[in-house]
Amino acid sequence: MIALPLTEIARAVDGTLELGDSAATAGTVVDGPVETDHRGLVPGGVFVARRGETTDGHRFAPDAVEAGAALLIVERALPLPVPQIVVADSTDALAALAASVVATVRARGRLRIVGVTGSNGKTTTKNLLKEICGRAGSTVASRASFNNEVGGPLTMLEVTLDTDFLVAEMGASHVGDIARLVRLAHPDVGIVLKVGLAHAGEFGGIEKTVLAKSEMVRDLTPEDVAVLNRDDPRVLGMAEVTRARVLTFGIAPGADVTAQQIEASATGTRFELVLPGGERRPVAFAVLGEHHVANALAAAAAAHVLGIDADTIVAGLQAVTRAERWRMEVLATDPVTVINDAYNASPDSMAAALKTLVQIAPGRTVAVLGEMSELGDLAGEEHDRIGLLAVRLDVRQLIVVGEGARRIHLSAIAQGSWDGESLYAPTIEEAEALLAALIEPGDTVLVKSSNSAGLRHLGDRIGGRWAQADGGAH
Repeated sequence: MIALPLTEIARAVDGTLELGDSAATAGTVVDGPVETDHRGLVPGGVFVARRGETTDGHRFAPDAVEAGAALLIVERALPLPVPQIVVADSTDALAALAASVVATVRARGRLRIVGVTGSNGKTTTKNLLKEICGRAGSTVASRASFNNEVGGPLTMLEVTLDTDFLVAEMGASHVGDIARLVRLAHPDVGIVLKVGLAHAGEFGGIEKTVLAKSEMVRDLTPEDVAVLNRDDPRVLGMAEVTRARVLTFGIAPGADVTAQQIEASATGTRFELVLPGGERRPVAFAVLGEHHVANALAAAAAAHVLGIDADTIVAGLQAVTRAERWRMEVLATDPVTVINDAYNASPDSMAAALKTLVQIAPGRTVAVLGEMSELGDLAGEEHDRIGLLAVRLDVRQLIVVGEGARRIHLSAIAQGSWDGESLYAPTIEEAEALLAALIEPGDTVLVKSSNSAGLRHLGDRIGGRWAQADGGAH
């Protein structure tokens, strides 16, 4: 965090400063990183004690002090020998502090902000932009999938007076979530990637999802830029609700930033990047899956708006070798290829992963599929569609894991899968036993599910086993 006196921090969060038995004064300056998890705290840091659904951060305040916390932000004063700022709500205080820091840096520095949202691809696009922007200036980007009311502000608090670019992933589970993050750090460039059925159950349907994602661009000014996916009609329609200049990306004719001559393989995707004005560059994109080209185009479009040159954009894209841990992650390649994509799953990403599996596999295809969560009333029919798709794509071996995904198996059988081509395993352990007996040299294995299904760990074990056979992890 930028250096701030205790009194200024208290003012920013609308709290009461309690010095207690500490040696600090009201003018004492704090500049350590801000954490809500005491385990990540470093000496001189700020600990925000939040009340969560399962625990209360105030319980860990003594541990934070022992770790060297210079300041506690709390909802009740604690008998601890460090300065404390007492607030009504610690989560609100975290957001207020982030907004104040970003505003201060904007006023004194050269900070440009990119916001990224969408039902799929946020983390990949953020990682691509982090790499591109990092080659052009000092860059702060969300850690992992820090994109909610806690992770968003924690990322924003990492900016300094020397930061050139902030790349903020902005996720949502409810209408209004993105709008709150946008108010904390108003983007100069707002990216909307896709509107799909991810979290549709929480939002209450696809139209509510559209409304939520459009919050990224609704409050942009005419001086800002909305980067919209021309391939998604729901996203393209957001051009009607923003005052910002619109720049489109996609494969569809007329996109301002597009890809041509796309060639997908097991080592990634090659394409020709076309930027506004007709500037062209060949790209060897190592992130597996042709569907990730859209994320590359979105990142390239935003970087172009920021004034980053084409060669730097391409170098950044080519430097990223995987989307993220457990996202189309290739763990082994010989004699068996294992792709672990079991961190998130929506109908769109599940379909894209299956299509990639069939597209790149030189031999037999094996899909290990678990539940797609947070689909609400749409869950049954969407799992049915995935079973149908697996058969139509001619996935040669399907293993469906867990009761929540069982309709994939039933649908595959109903659509013509027979003689063991689709197998159902109630538990991960049973699925692992099936795989141990079924996998053969030359197979390409995809493991795909939502995070809650836990298949990512199964994917790691399978990948580790075959990576050892290949002489090491990939």
